[in-house]
Amino acid sequence: MAENLNKEMLLEDLMEDRFGRYSKYIIQDRALPDARDGVKPVQRRILYAMYHDGNTFDKAYRKSAKTVGLVIGNYHPHGDSSVYEAMVRMSQTWKMNVPLIDMQGNNGSIDDDPAAAMRYTEARLSAFAQHLC
Repeated sequence: MAENLNKEMLLEDLMEDRFGRYSKYIIQDRALPDARDGVKPVQRRILYAMYHDGNTFDKAYRKSAKTVGLVIGNYHPHGDSSVYEAMVRMSQTWKMNVPLIDMQGNNGSIDDDPAAAMRYTEARLSAFAQHLC
């Protein structure tokens, strides 16, 4: 019986250690912007996908859902809401000093009103984002 108790404690210690490492990885590699350009990984993937697809400031707007699908399919295999929320944030002038995405449609408000669904909005890279790509 004493052996079972030791194994449980070892498993508990092991899980605590592994979760600590994983959470540190998540915070450092995903949640914090890179010091070189100030962009998070999901934002970088969105900008790269839009540039690679030719969705630039000098062309017509494209549906946001198309860009989100492109990012999820090729670069960021996670939920669509995180990608769309990152797109919306990069288009809001009250959240970013220089918006990297030019969005047409309801992209929320400074009063915390949510943005419209991605099927109702259109987006393209801003002129400033061309310099990053």
